[in-house]
Amino acid sequence: MTPLENIVEAHRASEEIEAGDFDHGAWSGVRPARIARYWSGAEAPVERHAEARLVWTEAALVVRFEYRQAEPFVVSIAPQLERKTLGLWDRDVCEIFVAPNSSAPDRYFEFEAAPNGEWLDLAIHLTPRGRETDWNFRSGMRAAARVSGERVLVSMRVPWKALGRAPRAGERWRANLFRCVGAGEARGYVAWQPTHTPEPSFHVPEKFGWIRFK
Repeated sequence: MTPLENIVEAHRASEEIEAGDFDHGAWSGVRPARIARYWSGAEAPVERHAEARLVWTEAALVVRFEYRQAEPFVVSIAPQLERKTLGLWDRDVCEIFVAPNSSAPDRYFEFEAAPNGEWLDLAIHLTPRGRETDWNFRSGMRAAARVSGERVLVSMRVPWKALGRAPRAGERWRANLFRCVGAGEARGYVAWQPTHTPEPSFHVPEKFGWIRFK
């Protein structure tokens, strides 16, 4: 793996950006992270690839996913957007896991957003006894989605206060990015940094890559 393959750069924006600001000029010139391999490390079909771009502001981290989807969507037909959707990971969804303290990657946050705008936020601690999840974690995140033909945009805005602090320019945080698509045996678990677990699992912080804040 070349050094840049496990680093995604988050560009600093001079003004606040909302989750639905898909066409904001701050996205131009941001190098994307390619979400292109299944959790196992095998290359996913190109139609299941996605790209993620990150920008950061004084108040928040903003992540924009982009991909094309010709296969049927696996989403709720009655989405609820005012509160988190537990079990969202079983549908079509984009995810980012973030560990602000690089010396303690076993404490991280999970944020998800679906192409119908549903979302989920969790605080997680991996221990020798297993995974401890704060199901009542409230980050104040916002999510948005736009589907135009086969082109899908999904974004999340996460306030720094939910992550404990804001980064400094030049700092690096541990993170991983994912896309889940399809159902049943055809379901695909696509990762930026594959976890190489026997069964699909994204909760492997030692496999996380890095966000570098520019």
